[in-house]
Amino acid sequence: MGHRLAGPGRDPGGPGKRLTRDERLRRELELCDRWGIPHSQFRGIGDGTWTERDRVKAIAYLEYQQSVCPQCGTRHDDWDHGGDDEEDRYVAVLQKCVGCEVIADKQKELEDSGESPHGMKVALVPVAVQAAMDLMRDHDRRRRIAADDE
Repeated sequence: MGHRLAGPGRDPGGPGKRLTRDERLRRELELCDRWGIPHSQFRGIGDGTWTERDRVKAIAYLEYQQSVCPQCGTRHDDWDHGGDDEEDRYVAVLQKCVGCEVIADKQKELEDSGESPHGMKVALVPVAVQAAMDLMRDHDRRRRIAADDE
């Protein structure tokens, strides 16, 4: 008899529901998916061959992933849908990301400069890395000037 894990939302009490409740299992299966290994091998109890249970878990994980909104990361079943007996699991909050703000400011600066923004990307680079890059550019520029003077 094979193992059966219902996909998320199919059977309200079924084993597939574990994926919706068990964040650790989802994280383990996410790593298995990324690394292309069976869950049994990840847990150290397999030899790397895919068992029937590994395949069922992989398919259940795929079905779970397909039930998650790619934009907000929630599932339809995470929301109350107007029932009086349940509360929503999430609430919308405002968060400020300073990195995103700095990137947006730099993009606006680029647009306002009159330069063509086509193909330009704004990246965050650690200050120490930028300083080292500036030093290298300065060093290379001085070396070229010295070579031209010879």
